Amino acid sequence: MSEVSSVSAAIAIQRRSSPLIVFGSGAVIGVLGGLIGLGGAEFRLPLLIGLFGFAALHAVILNKAMSLVVVLTALPARLFALPYSDIAAHWTVAANLLAGSLLGAWLGASWATRMHSRTLYRVLAVLLVAIAAALLTTHLGHVGHLELPTLARVVTAVIAGAGIGIVAALMGVAGGELLIPTIVLLFAVDIKIAGSLSLLVSLPTMLVAFARYSRDNSFGVLRENIRFVVIMAAGSIAGTILGGLLLGVVPAAALIPALAALLLLSSVKVWRHE
Repeated sequence: MSEVSSVSAAIAIQRRSSPLIVFGSGAVIGVLGGLIGLGGAEFRLPLLIGLFGFAALHAVILNKAMSLVVVLTALPARLFALPYSDIAAHWTVAANLLAGSLLGAWLGASWATRMHSRTLYRVLAVLLVAIAAALLTTHLGHVGHLELPTLARVVTAVIAGAGIGIVAALMGVAGGELLIPTIVLLFAVDIKIAGSLSLLVSLPTMLVAFARYSRDNSFGVLRENIRFVVIMAAGSIAGTILGGLLLGVVPAAALIPALAALLLLSSVKVWRHE
């Protein structure tokens, strides 16, 4: 290892060991996610790689663990905010997407554990660009809905669910930024209900990916950094609550392009990461 690499590694370890930096980073990510109604995992992943110095696969596994904690926290609050009957009426939507996303999550996690590190960095960079595009489309564009026959809609939902499950597993995210527009597009569901349905799909999908990652030796990074995970997850939850309270204070027309640009910048850095 070169002298520059040794210094960078030492700085990364120092950042990991500072509770204030870890909690503060999680809080900032949570605020960003809360401002747009998400958990912020899309922003957490490049931070784990770039700021805290985790390797790609380790960053994905840690991101998945923290995303799971944030979703488990957000789900009861989200279900409490909307009548159960409104969500239950659309249970088939979640079932159709889950039919594909569970398989996709297993496949995505399997591929991630087998990829060469450099390849995984490139894949993550491309997916960050895709998430930025989805962010712009969902929050600034108009998501209509497709008029499809019932069978075609179900088949499309299963295929879309599989793709989203793969992406969520590869990035360690909940996948809400992809699930919500998919639900609206295919099933013409109100976007608030779509947000709750996305959490119902995300949770079992994340558990499947987590189970697959637990079979790999790289999963040990979670045991070795459990204190880091707890502190950053706590910061993310606190930030998400604050961001939710500030929802609507910052104009979407200014916020969304800035966040998309941040994701694009992160994708460049992840692509170049060694």
